[in-house]
Amino acid sequence: MYRSFFGLRDHPFGSSPDPRFLYMTPQVRESLACLQYGMAARKGFVVMTGPVGTGKTTLLRTVLDSFVKERVSAAFVFNPRLDVLDFFEYVLTDFGIPPQTRTKSGMLLQLNQWLCTRYHQGGLCVIVIDEAQHLSVEMLEEIRLLTNLENSSDKLVQIALSGQTELLDTLRNPALRQLRQRVALWCRTHPLTADDVDAYIAQRVRIAGAAGSLFSPEAVSLIHLYSRGIPRNINLLCEHALIEAFVEQIAPVPPHVIDSVASELGLYDFSPGYADGSISQLQQKYSVPELQIVESSGDGVDLVKEHES
Repeated sequence: MYRSFFGLRDHPFGSSPDPRFLYMTPQVRESLACLQYGMAARKGFVVMTGPVGTGKTTLLRTVLDSFVKERVSAAFVFNPRLDVLDFFEYVLTDFGIPPQTRTKSGMLLQLNQWLCTRYHQGGLCVIVIDEAQHLSVEMLEEIRLLTNLENSSDKLVQIALSGQTELLDTLRNPALRQLRQRVALWCRTHPLTADDVDAYIAQRVRIAGAAGSLFSPEAVSLIHLYSRGIPRNINLLCEHALIEAFVEQIAPVPPHVIDSVASELGLYDFSPGYADGSISQLQQKYSVPELQIVESSGDGVDLVKEHES
């Protein structure tokens, strides 16, 4: 309802993982390149972890979209809370293979035959498992065994595990040491820096059709503080702020609107990285409530390293 008021063709802060709006920092470009390499070079296992809301699903979608559609077949598991039989049935179905049986051995034979056919056709087959922190040790071991589907030179299926930081704790379990040894590439996402938040917002509103900035510089500073640089929180703040500013018929969005929206959403926690004079100044200038210091995992994206074989 606010699009015409702000001169927008599209909603710039939607909740779906739309690759069009991916903000490409140098670190994100490196992460994307490494994920692409891990899949295209048939490395077997790739693991991506990061705090909730930092864009992992969008990165995965962007990687899959970067391949030629005819070459890549992907099974994207959104909900990993499945038992073994349901998991294999879901993977087969998402690959477009009608399951002929409900036994594990039957489905594995069917999957292996299809993967061999796709390999000889030059196809690349990828299983992406999102929210992988919910996988049990037993299910992770079943997934590891899928990498045994191979020929003399290549893995027939590539597996990407994506999850919150708890996934790393799970993978440290001694029972999963064989899986850890098979992970070729690791990458990690983190919240955005203050400069990145400014550029992130500007890019989204530009792609959505805005001719200029929709948020005042002071409002952007508050968005960075309230969101802690987490893209999902940024989107929530900006979406609600545009609605409230439209109701008040204010443009660009002023800081008091961000303060009001943050109060409604309960986003009053800040990380130690913001515990400096800038917070006090913003508190005094915009009546920001007293801040609670919480832990933060930093900014940027960790370097991706390849496991030594």
